[in-house]
Amino acid sequence: MRRSSVPQKGFTLIELLVVIAIIAILVSLLLPAVQQAREAARRSQCRNNLKQLGLSLHNYHDTHSVLPAGYYSFGTTTGSGPAWANIDSVTWDAAPGWGWGTMILPFMDQAPLYEGLQIDSPLWAPANALLIRSKVSAFLCPSVSGAYDEFVVTDSFGNPLGVGAGPVVLGRSHYVASHGQEECWSARSGSALTANIFTDIYTGTTTTVTVNGDTSRVSDGPFHRNSRIRFRDVTDGLSNTIFLGEHSSKLSEKTWVGVIPGASTSPIISSPDNGPDSAATLTLIHIGPSGGEQDIFGNPIIHPINFPTLHVGQMYSEHTGGGHVCMGDGSVRFISETIDLFLFAALASVGENDEVGEF
Repeated sequence: MRRSSVPQKGFTLIELLVVIAIIAILVSLLLPAVQQAREAARRSQCRNNLKQLGLSLHNYHDTHSVLPAGYYSFGTTTGSGPAWANIDSVTWDAAPGWGWGTMILPFMDQAPLYEGLQIDSPLWAPANALLIRSKVSAFLCPSVSGAYDEFVVTDSFGNPLGVGAGPVVLGRSHYVASHGQEECWSARSGSALTANIFTDIYTGTTTTVTVNGDTSRVSDGPFHRNSRIRFRDVTDGLSNTIFLGEHSSKLSEKTWVGVIPGASTSPIISSPDNGPDSAATLTLIHIGPSGGEQDIFGNPIIHPINFPTLHVGQMYSEHTGGGHVCMGDGSVRFISETIDLFLFAALASVGENDEVGEF
């Protein structure tokens, strides 16, 4: 049979390259839009998580007429106590250590997890070892590029902290509670006889207060060691006071469980102003200024969300341009990382009569 001399139709090499180039251009145009849509969904989920946590705090307050403590610790004014309290000689942190996140579990559809914990025992007791590793989705922001799984608690040298039966593994959280402007979790004030606190952040005026292990004499925020803040104590206004915020595991490790005496939070990102901090920063952050701290120009040190100090005790989000906070009234706001420093500091305290404008 004779073959046809009619040439077969098809793409030439040039035509194929043109088609590939067109497809590549379309993909490059569509990809940012897809990524933006995905981030918008993740951002919305993060917002919903904080909303759930805020509502849980309100339900806890409705039930107990007080907010949960930042974390619970055996009270001591001398640094001494029974052996079971396991009092840290530096910060005076002690058993049982359960944090605010644990206490609101029954109000966020996690009652079985809460009921399985031996709350009357230290959180690091062997009976709690399995459950304190639990991954609770409401404590995890989907935009975080860091870890989502449990982590081993370490000391200030980065070694696994030996307490109780051995190293302790805790479930992770990407959300933290606000300690206010001041911080009192170090030897400088957490266990000190006296400490300096700001009386006026605008003028830099400070005063010396007696502490003796009672951190309520230093903290000006809604959560601290053994705190018992009621809504009526928030005289600056619930809608003007930050209760919760974001902290990505890209920067440091946080937990919903609580605080372990002798533990330390170490930075994952290195910076000149960043280093390990005390155990309370496993669940808490502060906004600044603290203890009369000032920069080389004499200005109070305040660190809003994503501030370049990258301190383990500050808020840190991976959303573009800022991060979410949960206010005392349960509302969730997105705070710009370029917010006025003094405005952000004013949002931290519960009752210092700070003037708060639009944000």
